[in-house]
Amino acid sequence: MAGRDVELNGLRPGDPRSAVNRTLSDEDISEKIPPFGAFAVKSFRGLCNRKQLYKRFPIIVWLPSYSWGYMVEDIVAGLSVGLTVIPQGIAYAVIANLDPQYGLYSAFMGCFVYCIFGSCKDVTIGPTAIMSLMVQVHAANLGPDFAILSAFLTGCAILLLGVLNLGFLVQFISLPVTAGFTSAAAITIASGQMKSLLGLSGKSNEFLESWINVFEHIGEVRLWDSVLGFGTIAVLLLLMNLKNIKGGPRWSAIAKYVALARNAIVVIVGSVIAFLVSEAGHTDVFLLTGNVTSGMPPVQAPPFTATVGDREYSFTEMVGELGTSLIALPLIAILESIAIAKAFAKGKSIDATQEMIALGLCNIAGSFVSSMPVTGSFTRSAVNNNSGVRTPLGGVTTGVLVLLALGLLTSTFYYIPKATLAGVIIAAMLFMVEFHAASEIWRTKRIDIIPLIVTLVACLFLGLEYGMVVGIALNFVFVLHQTSRPKIVWERKIIDSKAILIVTPDQGLVYSCAEYLKHQVIKMATKESVDLVVIDGTHIASVDSTSAKVLVSMAQDLLLQNRTVIVWKWKRSARCTLLRMNREVFQSCVKNDENLEAIVKEIKSTINR
Repeated sequence: MAGRDVELNGLRPGDPRSAVNRTLSDEDISEKIPPFGAFAVKSFRGLCNRKQLYKRFPIIVWLPSYSWGYMVEDIVAGLSVGLTVIPQGIAYAVIANLDPQYGLYSAFMGCFVYCIFGSCKDVTIGPTAIMSLMVQVHAANLGPDFAILSAFLTGCAILLLGVLNLGFLVQFISLPVTAGFTSAAAITIASGQMKSLLGLSGKSNEFLESWINVFEHIGEVRLWDSVLGFGTIAVLLLLMNLKNIKGGPRWSAIAKYVALARNAIVVIVGSVIAFLVSEAGHTDVFLLTGNVTSGMPPVQAPPFTATVGDREYSFTEMVGELGTSLIALPLIAILESIAIAKAFAKGKSIDATQEMIALGLCNIAGSFVSSMPVTGSFTRSAVNNNSGVRTPLGGVTTGVLVLLALGLLTSTFYYIPKATLAGVIIAAMLFMVEFHAASEIWRTKRIDIIPLIVTLVACLFLGLEYGMVVGIALNFVFVLHQTSRPKIVWERKIIDSKAILIVTPDQGLVYSCAEYLKHQVIKMATKESVDLVVIDGTHIASVDSTSAKVLVSMAQDLLLQNRTVIVWKWKRSARCTLLRMNREVFQSCVKNDENLEAIVKEIKSTINR
């Protein structure tokens, strides 16, 4: 509609007789269409243009300029990520208390969808340790249907937040809270894998339960599982640092790709060892992953009803069981994915809205192939970046590799030792504990370490979702306390024989700090025995109605003490708020002149008259 000439009644645009020899403007729309309709037309017009098309489908920006030279690098990067995500996917399914194939079901659809809608070439979407841990409570007791529905609802929530540009909500989760949450998740995940690392029985995944289970069954530790598990961790750490060993160009290239494929290497070696031992007749040496369902997942709508035992769950009952995780999962997924995109953007701006739309669609599409909730993976994104990926098309190679593994390699997954998977997970978790963030916060502002510690402890002992709520709530208390106790600079002067107290708050005035300011000003004015109180509004950009009311009360109380209030150098909007609240009190004392001496003389002459 916009920007196009309109032909009406057979008169062509440009004809002097035409009444429509112009484009329809916003004013035309608002005149001819009812208000709501005008709003809808303008919104739709803003969405349906070339610029928006390029923003919402980034693939049409880079695909026309794609060169064959990029293909080799994208394929190499995709294969590297695929070799990482296959063992990780199986391990993360174990964390979520799902059968191993569900980790692979979660690892391919996000690759395909993100290739179309994603705006960052390095980001890879798939299962992650934190998302798996947050799902495991429901999946362990209620089965995979709840994990799949959780993926669908998480995707819908993220997509809605993206379309409504509500990504700013994650900004309310501060760095200390994020660091505490991530560290607690890493500790909880590693603790939950101790039973597999030591070959113990039990299904505990919570922090306390895991360690109680370990100490209760400490006499049942299996020697060879423990040796294989701890050996896996040691080998992974060694391979990760292999690239730091100095050598020639050929050695550097070999070391780089060995380090990138380290998870696949230890899983393959562990599986070969387990297979050879089993073939030799020693079938009880290692605890094995067992049968993994082969073939592609069924393409079907996510389950909106479920049967667990003898009980039928309706959609509303399933949502009720998922509870607060439906709030926490979208926020954590957005936080992880956008943080990763920013980390690899190298100074380029990131379209957070588009990243949220892409992530939401990845989860929604994934739920149709039995995926659990997914988000960006920092580990695999780093592998992608280090492998030299050029475009999001590298993710297609990863997705294809995972599908091939599902179709051809599931029989070999039977021999993957549980201790090896536990070692892979624990080695990854060692680097998720935010020691560097804690030291940074302590060095920068020590009081911020309190939300970090409280979030960490609450997540460990109350659960991740409740722990995050506790951390965010505590952080809000800190913010509210800061806004309710502004720093005030006091300055006493003598001008023209008048004792003056200049009061300069360091922030805008909101209702939470108004009474505090009034109390402090009256207290200081009485203590200093001043005649005039000057409220310097240099830092006051706005005032709410409660603060304006309290300032009126303060001015009246000071007048009863024969002290005059001068409102000096306030911004126009703040001055207008005071005048609208009580013009009689503030009409004569609102001053914007830089010369304070002249203002004092004017006030003095007015009082004398």
